[in-house]
Amino acid sequence: MDLRTNTNGSNVEHPLVSIIVPVREEAENIPPLFSALASNVHADAEVLLVYDFDNDPTIASAMQHQSKLPFPLVLIRNTFGPGPANALKAAFAQAKGQAVIVLMADLSDDVQQIDIMVELFLKGYDVVCGSRYMPGGRQIGGFWLKKALSRAAGLSLRFLLGFPTHDATNSFRLYSRRLLQFVTLESSQGFELTLELTVKAWIAGLPICQIPVSWHDRHLGTSKFQLLNWLPAYLRWYFFAFSTAVRRSLGYSGDGKSYLQRNQNTMQ
Repeated sequence: MDLRTNTNGSNVEHPLVSIIVPVREEAENIPPLFSALASNVHADAEVLLVYDFDNDPTIASAMQHQSKLPFPLVLIRNTFGPGPANALKAAFAQAKGQAVIVLMADLSDDVQQIDIMVELFLKGYDVVCGSRYMPGGRQIGGFWLKKALSRAAGLSLRFLLGFPTHDATNSFRLYSRRLLQFVTLESSQGFELTLELTVKAWIAGLPICQIPVSWHDRHLGTSKFQLLNWLPAYLRWYFFAFSTAVRRSLGYSGDGKSYLQRNQNTMQ
């Protein structure tokens, strides 16, 4: 299925999908990342690199190698505050796509699955989750404690609550524009924001699906993931999902769409 809208690569004004890449000192990963995107993504897209400080060497690398991309490259200075959650908010605010995909710069995510995510979005899904823990998914490398906690969180939500993905903590996901427009983003630290978005979409009853992906630990650079610092933020949304399920089991009859309307996005 050809997802492009023109023969030159991308519709600059109205791309179908915005691929958001939060970066911090990832200069060495930019050339292989851009090559991987060019080889594997056939959807009409834009690439948004969001960074925290102007002297980040990633910016010079991106400008040097942007010719590798068949899509527009947009560099976004994060002015929402430090940390990945605020970087994503900054990118969401400027993304032009009908959907956004969050992608790591270190080539850990399965770039080959982006077109499949977009196809599922076009079929009506508001969230498409890359899952390492469903049948067909894989996780290669990584810190053992982080892997154990991630797998435990995902599988417990899946089998105890019927959460729509086996992999609750993977940031590699697609979100529809309508979801971003009608959800207040409360996270302010790390990538727990992606769990928050998925939990709120689930509460609202929006269509969510998952696809198997392969995750590979980075080969270049140093991981910026702060397990101990961000764990409480992840637990907030983990227990929020459980508390919502308990309230519903006790007769809570709140309407999911009304929940979205009460929580309209206030990012300004």
